[in-house]
Amino acid sequence: VQLQASGGGLVQAGGSLRLSCTTNGAWIREMGWYRQAPGTERVLVASIVRDGTTNYEDSVKGRFTISRDDAQKTIYLQMDRLLPEDTAVYFCHAQRADGSYWGQGTLVTVSS
Repeated sequence: VQLQASGGGLVQAGGSLRLSCTTNGAWIREMGWYRQAPGTERVLVASIVRDGTTNYEDSVKGRFTISRDDAQKTIYLQMDRLLPEDTAVYFCHAQRADGSYWGQGTLVTVSS
């Protein structure tokens, strides 16, 4: 399973970005986005499971939206009202019955 992430960049506080992650595998039990800021652990930002149920880290609730396009085998993370503390490398993750898979990170930098 390969995961191809894209969409990071530099944005001012209050702005928006959309991350995309496309997989070459069959639909996966759960997919999500994690982020890792310098000197910190990688943490879950948002996830979506097969039935569409979503889960968000508290600090992004109401600002970030995770969604999926089954036909394109892609998940998205729409990030609105970005804050400087959202600055991190964002990683796409897929959980299948046979294991856990990671995409390459994409850097999101939010300037104040």
